[in-house]
Amino acid sequence: MFPVNSRYRVLFVCLGNICRSPAAEIIFRKQVTDAGRVDEFEIDSAGTIGHHQGAPPDSRMSESLRQKGFTIAGRSRQIQLEDLETFDLIVTMDESNLSDVLRLDETGTRHGKVRPFVSYCRHHDDLRVPDPYYGGQRGFDHVIRMLEDGCEGILESLKGR
Repeated sequence: MFPVNSRYRVLFVCLGNICRSPAAEIIFRKQVTDAGRVDEFEIDSAGTIGHHQGAPPDSRMSESLRQKGFTIAGRSRQIQLEDLETFDLIVTMDESNLSDVLRLDETGTRHGKVRPFVSYCRHHDDLRVPDPYYGGQRGFDHVIRMLEDGCEGILESLKGR
């Protein structure tokens, strides 16, 4: 499907691009690095709204990730129509994000690139990645565990591509 020497482009999407999707980007980037597959991927994240445009990841999510050994990076941005063309896989955190992304592609020609994140989880059976923004520390920890699980599933699904 894709040329062997091209980089596979993965985009993680949530609402504001300050909690779930940047955390997924950070986690997946580390997993890709640990697997020695950095040259195979381009990884990014975006939000369906532009309210937090340019903001760093949420400080509570960042601290939770740092405590688990992750390096924090990135700035919030809103998903654009061009992203549907540029990225090979677009992974959404919940049903609202999924429908917002699909709505961007009025022709439906790129709908096959868009998948719910939970479809890659192997050890969690949640219907969505919950937004921890208004929750406590337990919510952030749960989301990080889910993201680690699903990112492992994505990486495994792309083995040998």
